[in-house]
Amino acid sequence: MASQNSSGSSSSQNTGPGNHLYCYHNEIAPLRVVRFQGPKMGKRFYGCSFWPRTCGFFRWADEVNDEREMRFLLLEKDTKIAELEHEIDMLQLKLKEVETKNAELEDLVHEVGIECTERRLIMESASADKKMGFYLAASWFYLL
Repeated sequence: MASQNSSGSSSSQNTGPGNHLYCYHNEIAPLRVVRFQGPKMGKRFYGCSFWPRTCGFFRWADEVNDEREMRFLLLEKDTKIAELEHEIDMLQLKLKEVETKNAELEDLVHEVGIECTERRLIMESASADKKMGFYLAASWFYLL
């Protein structure tokens, strides 16, 4: 049986197309089963394809499956992060549009306010002129 020492990282150097594991000879590591009596009997593992002239590659099959599942979950998380970053970008664009529209509306409200003030002053002036004219007419009438 191959040594139970794990020989290095489980990085992508040991995985390849089709989710096969590759030993350090760059050959597909076959799936094997422990056949010796003991607590590990029947447990599956990947080992060097050149057993017994091994390069030292060894991985328990359940650890490989856990690693593949973790890589898949990591890919899902990366995809979700990319989607959320895109959503943030879209919301920032929308925020800029809303801020621009808000500035335009504030300018319009300011202009309308100025126009209303000017019209009110004109109306007050006309009203004052009318009152003055009424007082002048009344005082002229009394003078006669």
